[in-house]
Amino acid sequence: MAAGFSVQYDLPPFPELIRRLSQDPPDAILIDLSRLPSQGRDLGVALRQAKTTRHIPLLFVGGEPLKVERIRELLPDATFTNWGEIESALKLALISQPAAPVSPDSRFAAYAGTPLPKKLGIRAGLKIGLIGAPPEFESRLGELPAGVTLQAGLADPCDLAIWFVHSFAEFEQDLPQVTQAAGDIQLWIAWEKKATRPTGQPDIAVTQTIVRKAGLAEGWVDYKICSIDEHWSGLLFRQGKQGESSG
Repeated sequence: MAAGFSVQYDLPPFPELIRRLSQDPPDAILIDLSRLPSQGRDLGVALRQAKTTRHIPLLFVGGEPLKVERIRELLPDATFTNWGEIESALKLALISQPAAPVSPDSRFAAYAGTPLPKKLGIRAGLKIGLIGAPPEFESRLGELPAGVTLQAGLADPCDLAIWFVHSFAEFEQDLPQVTQAAGDIQLWIAWEKKATRPTGQPDIAVTQTIVRKAGLAEGWVDYKICSIDEHWSGLLFRQGKQGESSG
């Protein structure tokens, strides 16, 4: 870096990233909020939740003002700047290491109070494909942005897909077909939260780890997590570029 700092940028995906930073902590962590798709907010929260990385100064660069303000509310002791003032901001971050860093209770804290359509990325005019959606899901979406249409399955082209996985056997069997049908659109894969699964269920439980690993194996990259409601959580995937991985 021209300012005289040594920069590491070839880093592993999350959660391996947390382990790497725990073993060899840097003096500061810079998170670029202008990159799309951005998961900088979730990464910042995850870094603060881990005891081994909690005290590393965080520096957020760029990003839309409203999104930046939400991160400020979650992580008020982080440093925020733009690329034009990066050198001075980095120096400030290095000497302003918080003694008691704020650690949000959950990665989902960033989305508290956010309407479900917004959390899921449902924007005006989009066509949404639903696979295995529970009967009450459409009503839980509430008021949708103008021009949004919902359809069952992916037989017709759509802009965003949400797949509710009800069992491991279903997930294992249908994953190749669903990801192929989704093509290059964004795909939410949702699984039942542990507390709401039926007791005595003989099937293997579908978890975040299982969903992420299976998605990566199909050539997809996850970049957003969402607590849909009290019963369901989901990961948002997109097709990965060659050599790309995520966490």
